[in-house]
Amino acid sequence: MFKKILIANRGEIACRVIKTARRMGIATVAVYSDADRDALHVEMADEAVHIGAAPAVESYLVAVKIIAACKETGAEAVHPGYGFLSERASFCEALEKEGIIFIGPKPKAITAMGDKIESKKFASAAKVSTVPGYLGVIEDADHAEKIAGEIGYPVMIKASAGGGGKGMRIAWSEAEVRDGFDRARSEARSSFGDDRVFIEKYVVEPRHIEIQVLADAHGNAVYLCERECSIQRRNQKVAEEAPSPFLDEATRKAMGEQSVALAKAVDYQSAGTVEFIVDKDRNFYFLEMNTRLQVEHPVTELVTGIDLVEQMIRVAAGEKLPFSQKDIKLNGWAIESRLYAEDPYRNFLPSIGRLTRYRPPQEGKTDGRIIRNDTGVFEGAEISMYYDPMIAKLCTWAPTRIEAIDAMGEALDGFVVDGIEHNVPFLSALMKHPRWREGRLSTGFIAEEYPEGFAPMSPDGDEAAALAAIALSCSLVEGNRRERHADRLRPAAGPLRDDWVVKLGDEYLSLKLLDGLITIPFEMDMEIGGAVTSVVTDWRPGDAVWSGSVGGRKITAQIRPFLNGLRIDWQGLSVKARIFTPRQADLDRLMPVKLPPDTSKLLLCPMPGLVVSIAVAEGQEVKAGETLAVVEAMKMENVLRAERDLVVGKIQTKPGESLAVDAVIMEFA
Repeated sequence: MFKKILIANRGEIACRVIKTARRMGIATVAVYSDADRDALHVEMADEAVHIGAAPAVESYLVAVKIIAACKETGAEAVHPGYGFLSERASFCEALEKEGIIFIGPKPKAITAMGDKIESKKFASAAKVSTVPGYLGVIEDADHAEKIAGEIGYPVMIKASAGGGGKGMRIAWSEAEVRDGFDRARSEARSSFGDDRVFIEKYVVEPRHIEIQVLADAHGNAVYLCERECSIQRRNQKVAEEAPSPFLDEATRKAMGEQSVALAKAVDYQSAGTVEFIVDKDRNFYFLEMNTRLQVEHPVTELVTGIDLVEQMIRVAAGEKLPFSQKDIKLNGWAIESRLYAEDPYRNFLPSIGRLTRYRPPQEGKTDGRIIRNDTGVFEGAEISMYYDPMIAKLCTWAPTRIEAIDAMGEALDGFVVDGIEHNVPFLSALMKHPRWREGRLSTGFIAEEYPEGFAPMSPDGDEAAALAAIALSCSLVEGNRRERHADRLRPAAGPLRDDWVVKLGDEYLSLKLLDGLITIPFEMDMEIGGAVTSVVTDWRPGDAVWSGSVGGRKITAQIRPFLNGLRIDWQGLSVKARIFTPRQADLDRLMPVKLPPDTSKLLLCPMPGLVVSIAVAEGQEVKAGETLAVVEAMKMENVLRAERDLVVGKIQTKPGESLAVDAVIMEFA
């Protein structure tokens, strides 16, 4: 077994590998860029080596710097994680020449399967069902348009060396093919250093289901069931689960055996994932093979009990797999939610900044459920614009799917992240979405269920009553502490009032206290809308999470104070609450509403990012839908288009400039 390994990656996956290596008694070496000097993976590792500037092309993608770090520290092997150099056969070969072990498959398998174009050719020759498409390299936009017309719309334009949704576009028309081809090539070039793309038929209403395989150097290979990865946005996975609620045992077995056969055909040696598109009739088509550890591997580990990172290390060290196919058993259900630094209320645009508060739920097993949180950040850490926007991967396990979903909903309600925008409200809303809970999924789920984007949700009657009760309980507990301050001679507010009004958004709810005494922990009966409700909580002023029950319903919500009120976040709801006496509420109803400023004649930068290009000139007439500018953030290029016919006035920025959110890019006449 290795004595020391180097992790050629960063963030959450680097921390994940370090945890297993530490448990196995293996020393670890981290590498870091300028932007990651104070990162968590650097702190966790036994040693750390600086490898360059913040952009990945100057640090994490430079193989010679990784090899130099191995020589400097005496690392015997390299775990590549996912992304960066994890699927580069040239990197694997370079390591072998230096006598350093690559913890992953051999160059032959990476070459055959790691490249999307070559993998499809290989699978087709091996009689594996594949999606119709053109597997050659597309030369230019004209060539792309011709091929798309022959295949038939819609088509998928994909980067050959891509992954994580980068360099991928769906085109429904000739115009979208040309634009999508340019964007996919540009993203592929900046993210992977390889601008080759190919085109294939886009299967309407598909499910994305993948099979986890493990193989050693002694001819043994097994499949570890499937993962359902259909909840995607912009072709990037958002939530995953294992097993799939759609597959039957016969389909699972057929997909698994085909995946193992494919792995053996290329002499695969490590953990790998065979991805399939599955239609509504459970017909499945080979999509690609990822010759690395997948982001969503924790859900497989939770339902099989197998540590995939450990097995990768043991296989690389020459050991045999300690189990056969008949030993693989599924136990319970696991859900994974990817927490991203993005604003769900602004079409999921990236957000960067410092994590002023980062309080994940407690990990471990309680009440027959398991909570696991894989992360690479900490409170006070900075989310950089240079890398993937992932904050954490929150996973839950339970005996059944619904129990696992409910456990996830509760865990998300208690996951406190401040300082940046994030997608926790969307993930919380997803956990209670009827279609998700029923398992009626497709890769178009988010686009179909949120066609206008994810907007702040409004509470229904019962939810509003619960939120009002939570807000009032916080106000009473805080007031009680203030009234009992050490040097007060008498209560400043007088006797406890019975009647209160809670303003939730624009709605006013009347509440009446039925007990005349505030206790700590708080326990009181209230009358809300004519119904008597009991409120119980141990919340204290300053606590970020309110935990308790309202009317017997267990609730975990987040409390954030603002001027004269509280913001409460619960199950995808985000409501501002203010507490009034009845007289104060009457006066508040008379207050004028402040309207937001008119920005209709401005193009604002929707996220912090780098201006890639300006597509118009001052004085130019532009039609609705035409491109105005392209802004890059977190390795994704975002095209800003005209919402209506207009004339460009003054352009306030130029390509290459870094902009803050809401910075003015251009004015319209």
